[in-house]
Amino acid sequence: MTIRYAEENDCSVILAFIRALADYENMSDQVVATEDLLREWIFEKKKAEVLFACEDGKEVGFALFFHNFSTFLGRAGIYLEDLFVLPEYRGKGYGKALLKRLAQITVERGCGRLEWACLDWNRPSIDFYLSLGAAPMDIWTTYRLTGDTLREMAE
Repeated sequence: MTIRYAEENDCSVILAFIRALADYENMSDQVVATEDLLREWIFEKKKAEVLFACEDGKEVGFALFFHNFSTFLGRAGIYLEDLFVLPEYRGKGYGKALLKRLAQITVERGCGRLEWACLDWNRPSIDFYLSLGAAPMDIWTTYRLTGDTLREMAE
């Protein structure tokens, strides 16, 4: 098993993982990302980073993350947007290896925390995160503005 950073020529692989994750979460109809958009936002604008877990040179899992900021801690953190391991490779430690590498990056960069969200119905992932010692933030609710609502707010 190896962990590596994605490179610009990996946009098709990143998009394939995004689509596989969306399919798993029954949200395939919401994916509008393209290779060109990923290239622009991840590699040109440097707004996110991607790690791959590989087995014999084949990408079998990915983690997409970016920096956020905690005003209470007075320092940046890392937000894990997506973590996904192909179904046939689950249970082999790839997800844990990706999270371990993200924890190392968080510490190396002097960040105050590593956090992410998980769908309420995704019991296998919840159990996995709890087994690692992650604490659910059950007093917080995430809010979102998108599409027309976002544009209306911006006016």
